[in-house]
Order: sequence, then C-alpha cells, then structure tokens
Amino acid sequence: MADLLSDDEIAEQLPEEWERDGDEIVRVYEFDDYLRGVTFAQMVGEIAEAEFHHPTIEIRYKEVEVHFTSHEEGGITDQDIHMAELIENET
Repeated sequence: MADLLSDDEIAEQLPEEWERDGDEIVRVYEFDDYLRGVTFAQMVGEIAEAEFHHPTIEIRYKEVEVHFTSHEEGGITDQDIHMAELIENET
C-alpha cells in the first residue's frame, strides 16, 4: 500500500497543467478533432495497463479528461503523480 501525500507534497509534486480536485488529480487535454483524442486515450490506457494503475478517462468531442486517484488508499499517492508524469512525458 502506498502512503497518501500531504497537501504540501501534492502541491510541490503535481505536474504543470494538472490540478487537484479533492482526492483526485485531473487534467483536460485538448485536440483538433475527436479521433486524435481517442488515440490519446488509448495511449493513456496502455500506460495505465503497463503500470497497473488505471485512471478515469472521459472522452469528449475535442477534449480528453484524465483523473487519477488511489482508491485503496482513499486519495492521492506517489503513484498518481508518477502516472501524470508518465503521460506528460508522452505528450
């Protein structure tokens, strides 16, 4: 089990463009068209599967919203921050 991060740790470690929303970290990615967003969501899914830490992904017309939280721990952990960083490194 991972330890929950403190508010200060989350603020310090959260990648740019990501926001905290309660017990989750969230980012909205914008695309020129729907299929680019779907392709991005698939890439996020592949990273999540490889890391065995799965986000909530909402695909909209020209946006994809990604949410991470560690359900077992009841909040945000290093694993959530790590996943956000992995996705940022791929964009």
